[in-house]
Amino acid sequence: MSFQAYLDTIEDKTGLTPRQLVAIAHEKGLDAPGAKAGGVVTWLAEDYGLGRGHAMALWHVISKGPTISTKHVGTDSVHRDESEKLWLDGKATKPT
Repeated sequence: MSFQAYLDTIEDKTGLTPRQLVAIAHEKGLDAPGAKAGGVVTWLAEDYGLGRGHAMALWHVISKGPTISTKHVGTDSVHRDESEKLWLDGKATKPT
């Protein structure tokens, strides 16, 4: 599954866009200096029933921003993404 597919599934399961979840994480202090992924994993599991894989995809965005490595961009692997820039504003508004 690609990073973007993880984020799109998170939106399906929570009803919130990735950008909204990043804002909630900020309000909870989950992006503070020294924060660890475990806090996001616990929060998303408890509040939304999401698993570790989805949580780690969102943790990447929280901790590193919406840019991913070009390693899988344009490949034919199962983890391929169309772009190194992730779309955080919801599937319905994603440009084609």
